[in-house]
Amino acid sequence: MPDQIAEPPSDLRGDCARCFGLCCVALPFARSADFALDKPAGKPCPNLQSDHRCGIHAGLRSKGFNGCTVYDCFGAGQKVSQVTFGGQDWRTGPKEQARRMFDVFPVVRQLHELLWYLTEALGLPAARPVRPELRQALEKTERLTRGTPEELAALDVAAHRQEVNVLLLRTSELARAGAGGKGRGKGKGKDRRGADLVGARLRGADLRGASLRGACLIAADLTGADLRDADLIGADLRDADLTDADLTGAFFLTQPQVNAARGGAGTRLPASVSRPVHWTAVR
Repeated sequence: MPDQIAEPPSDLRGDCARCFGLCCVALPFARSADFALDKPAGKPCPNLQSDHRCGIHAGLRSKGFNGCTVYDCFGAGQKVSQVTFGGQDWRTGPKEQARRMFDVFPVVRQLHELLWYLTEALGLPAARPVRPELRQALEKTERLTRGTPEELAALDVAAHRQEVNVLLLRTSELARAGAGGKGRGKGKGKDRRGADLVGARLRGADLRGASLRGACLIAADLTGADLRDADLIGADLRDADLTDADLTGAFFLTQPQVNAARGGAGTRLPASVSRPVHWTAVR
């Protein structure tokens, strides 16, 4: 395994300047620790300005909108705004078109998340045996993102995700096959797929090459843990402490997962994600 996972292309990262603030309108949120108020789907957030920018972007966390700092659309916002609807602003277009735009956005967001995983999988040296299938899945998923609003609205996203997940699981097995842990020598790491690890005390834990797919790690203490070459697809890292943890080479890790966790200057991350600005160097 390489020390760092290659950085995904820029079109799989949100570009708010090319989007019509879709995440601030299409998606619902409820008053909670993540959001300061209730907002139904299809209603603009009161902080959304006429230029589609957030009026409190610099102070989202201090004003109770932590959830906004965690979210990432994987570039679906600009795809729907500029490609699916050809640059037609929901504010100025027909109401029916605005509704279709809001319905399509979550669908394309899921497809773009799959593109993120497939792009990363193709870059893993160990995935060589399944690269033809991964490439076909990538091309099919990209084609789906370019469908008409009607085609996207009718798409069975769950079925397509399952189809892709089979390939991603095989990729994970191949990538982790060469990962060794203390006392284990070479071989696939621990299988903690879907494990309930809420608040778990995993300080300094050896999780090299582990499968943490879908694991619930909310508020887990992973201080100084070794997560090199671990599969983190779908792992819930909300409020997990990654201080001084080593995630070098960890794969299928997304920016929203990292944003939801806690960490610091000593946290080692793969190149595919950025260090969140709200992480502090001194704890």
